[in-house]
Amino acid sequence: MEKYIKLAAPFLLGAIVFLIPTPEGVSVNTWIYFSIFIGVVVGLILEPIPAALIGFIGITLSVLFGVGPAGSGEKAATAGASINWALTGFSNATVWLIFAAFMIGIGYQNSGLGKRLALFLVARLGKSTLGLGYAIAITDGILAPFIPSNAARSGGTLYPIITSIPSMFGSYPDKDARKIGAYLAWCALATTCVSSSVFLTGQAPNPLALEVASKSGIATVDWSGWFIAFAPVGLILFLATPLLAYIIYPPEIKGSKEVVVWAKDEAKKLGKISLKEILMICISLCALVLWIGSSKFGVNATTTAILVIIAMLACKIISWDNFLANKPAWNVLVWFGTLVTMAGGLKNVGFLSWVANFAGHYLSDFSPMSAMVGLVVLYYFIHYFFASTTAHVTALLALFIVMAQAIPNIDVSLVTLMMLLPMGIMGVLTPYGTGHSPVWFASGYIKATDFWRLGFIFGTIYLLVYLLVGIPWITHFASKWVF
Repeated sequence: MEKYIKLAAPFLLGAIVFLIPTPEGVSVNTWIYFSIFIGVVVGLILEPIPAALIGFIGITLSVLFGVGPAGSGEKAATAGASINWALTGFSNATVWLIFAAFMIGIGYQNSGLGKRLALFLVARLGKSTLGLGYAIAITDGILAPFIPSNAARSGGTLYPIITSIPSMFGSYPDKDARKIGAYLAWCALATTCVSSSVFLTGQAPNPLALEVASKSGIATVDWSGWFIAFAPVGLILFLATPLLAYIIYPPEIKGSKEVVVWAKDEAKKLGKISLKEILMICISLCALVLWIGSSKFGVNATTTAILVIIAMLACKIISWDNFLANKPAWNVLVWFGTLVTMAGGLKNVGFLSWVANFAGHYLSDFSPMSAMVGLVVLYYFIHYFFASTTAHVTALLALFIVMAQAIPNIDVSLVTLMMLLPMGIMGVLTPYGTGHSPVWFASGYIKATDFWRLGFIFGTIYLLVYLLVGIPWITHFASKWVF
């Protein structure tokens, strides 16, 4: 019964919004599109069916009503114009960058490089439980630029290795979880949230958000600009997270040589480093150089990602069958391809212009700095209401940009970047807030009450560090280099 309620809710709420009297200054077509958009957002939050299918349905309804293309707020678009607009997301370079990055993740799995790296660090740092926490952080930090799915990175690569450790000490989800298992699970969750903010390619919604901002007419940053802007906050949180977890959520076991022995044994089973792993290292380093120096070398980030796929295919790290069978990658292509289009449609039909005029009456009295901080804090904590960062971006980013534009003398590009950079760390707030959260929540090592408590504590600490260190850094120093 619950499933059918969730399935009906998007259509029902969309219909209710449509039946509400159209506000003054909004056309009927604009209101139709907004009601469809609301239905899509509700669907993404409840997710009664796959998220990509929800976006697909939203696009199709928009096409049938002839709303979405530029100018369709006043006059319904023709059938040809509507379908051409609906498919624009699938020609978007950012969407293909995200798709390609998922394929790169398969290369790390197939080559065994991700597993070898994790075991190597555990063997070196695993003599103490705190050292294990830093081993987890370092492994995730190294993989983050190359595997943009934090679910695949943390839940796919790290989860099997990390969850093999607690049982060695008699620590299980239903028995003595606090011995060591709970601490390791929380470290894995929290450090992945940090790395998701440090790198533009740390999680899939980051480049999606930049694309939404770009479609709203906002100047955006490249890979290196994003990294520079968040680097001081990222370094502090990277170094602090395992230690904070050790203090706030301490393990009962402080260290053991057994973990080191286990990691070395597992590494021996892998044998000597293979040719595929060496090739994967070389390909990754070349990709990183091109991503960082994209403006200097004149190579688009998406072009680099596609070159990596071709190189992996040529080196037989992945096969063409792997390429075709990567369901998460194809799923995200459809998902983000439709969401980018839907988000751009809000501007096309004139809805954002109406919101800007409406918000201007209430925000014009705020000073630029207080408004900037207020928008960042609100955008951050409102994540409690979203089951994914992607849904958060799709539903609210364009609206928040419009609110910022209504504030006199504010640098909209700057405040937009400030809202986007913490999107990774805000995933720590809830058990459902980002891709890898449900994986660690479902592991059972962390009680639900502890999960919510730790999420609020760490989420608040992360935001305070960002406000106290990140905003002054970006405002006074980084903005000179990143834009």
